[in-house]
Amino acid sequence: MTPPSYAGYCFPPSVIQRAVWMYLRFALSYRDVEELLAERGIIVASESIRRGVLTFGPVIARRLRASRPTPHGRWHLDEMLVQIAGRQMDLWRAVDAEGEGLDRLVQSRRDRRSAQTLMRQRLKKPGIAPDAWVTGKRPAYGAALREMTLSRVDHAQRQRANNRAESSQVPVRRRQRKLQGFKLPRSAQQFLSLHAATDNVFTVPCHLVSARTHRLFRAEAFQTWRSAAGVAA
Repeated sequence: MTPPSYAGYCFPPSVIQRAVWMYLRFALSYRDVEELLAERGIIVASESIRRGVLTFGPVIARRLRASRPTPHGRWHLDEMLVQIAGRQMDLWRAVDAEGEGLDRLVQSRRDRRSAQTLMRQRLKKPGIAPDAWVTGKRPAYGAALREMTLSRVDHAQRQRANNRAESSQVPVRRRQRKLQGFKLPRSAQQFLSLHAATDNVFTVPCHLVSARTHRLFRAEAFQTWRSAAGVAA
């Protein structure tokens, strides 16, 4: 996959990728990133940072997703309400049993068709299919699986079985508050997809490993990001 080209930009690639990384990795506004860079002696306007995220963010996210290993076979699905331009919409999410964010999809309804859209989008990748679906108790999930002839795959709807997917809404809520709500469904979809791709790389389960192993995982994550951004270490 072709790396992003930084030719013609007044800032060096290392500065551009750092600004994009800061915005996508943390719950920061463009002005927050502007101030953090200014503290390091890098003077760049928040509007330039916004254009950089919109230009390079999708390319980097695609390269990050392409480099991810095959997800765990147990897929968790969940939905949550989000406010977009004053309208209540639904954000459908798919994560695997290890917390890897698989898909995020903004939909206007919370019904069987929306559940099918998320499932079909997840199944588009050749050779990848779940061993089991884990969902909440909403009837739309069972109806979607039956209509898609996926009813033979194990479908778990037990109480607390879907905590993994429900926990994935925490970073979404955090960023939603920082942005004071989303403005358009399309921009919300792009924003959440870019954040998910970055989170997958940098979310390291530090409570399950030693400090030394955690540092190694973190260094590997930085290397993966720089490679996707087309910037030498």
